[in-house]
Amino acid sequence: MALAAFAVSLAWLSTAGADDRGSDAATQIPASLSPEPDPNAKVNSSPAFPDTAVTAPKPPSDQELAGDSLYEFIVHHATTHYVNTGARGGLERWRGGRSESICPLVLGLDPAYNAFITARLRVIAADVGAPLQTDLRCKANVGILFTADPQKLMAAVQKWAADSLFVRYLHQLTKQLAFSAGHPVQGWYITAAGGGSILNADAAMLGPLDLLPVWPLVIESGLTSGGRGLGGIVNVILVIDTQKVAGNSVETIADYLSVLALSVVQSPDHCDPLPSILDLMSSSCGAREKPSAISAGDLAFLKALYYRNTGLGPSLTSDEMQFNMMQQFAAAR
Repeated sequence: MALAAFAVSLAWLSTAGADDRGSDAATQIPASLSPEPDPNAKVNSSPAFPDTAVTAPKPPSDQELAGDSLYEFIVHHATTHYVNTGARGGLERWRGGRSESICPLVLGLDPAYNAFITARLRVIAADVGAPLQTDLRCKANVGILFTADPQKLMAAVQKWAADSLFVRYLHQLTKQLAFSAGHPVQGWYITAAGGGSILNADAAMLGPLDLLPVWPLVIESGLTSGGRGLGGIVNVILVIDTQKVAGNSVETIADYLSVLALSVVQSPDHCDPLPSILDLMSSSCGAREKPSAISAGDLAFLKALYYRNTGLGPSLTSDEMQFNMMQQFAAAR
């Protein structure tokens, strides 16, 4: 498996969608993600960003927690489309060690924005207890790629995946990695089974691996090994169409991408009573006000997901996660 070259691949993939920007690169970035021009500012000055620290959101109301809303929230935040996790099995997550600790790389925007999104993801990961590589020169395994031409970038992703993932039926891979015009943010999770025994292995030696898309388009045949049980996240690729996220602040986009990167989310189009930053891109929320930052529910879910030692055994079950989250909400009131 060619995952040892993943960081190099990410750099190459980003240039496939960004090199064509040339000297007009700034025009490819939505106005909402670009600093307003300041006639008194220095040409090379960096835009000002808020602190990346996580501020505790307002706890959910009783109405938002009524009925089975919490269970549905958990299901929609950690759905493995091809595996029914039910209430007994653990959910997939980053498990730590050499092969499954987070190292993000953001490409495609102005360097200051790339750096802010990277820093925000790292801060959220640390806040919820997800395993994080502390060396900033680590090999990237979370690729967040902004591009004004996602179709062109997907062609590069398909070539990389065909060479690296050894998918038997290439036409299925092409469907699985197609960038649908309806979704401004799409992505793919690469997961591996093996429990704690693989945590200190080099990522290049892992296998077999599963490819799990944020928006599943085809059946699993030829794309996953199937039936191996739940594993851990090894790599994440998120591709963002910059022309379709206009109107959102870079802080909001950073929080949305952070939630996607920290758990396997394969059905983010729901709109549960308990608010989530994932509502931002949901077509089901109608006129309801959408959060502009990571919500109390999002943080509680992620803290419950990473509550146990990630390298030892499964995560909390869905029932245990509900109990853990309710304890967090009660403590915050």
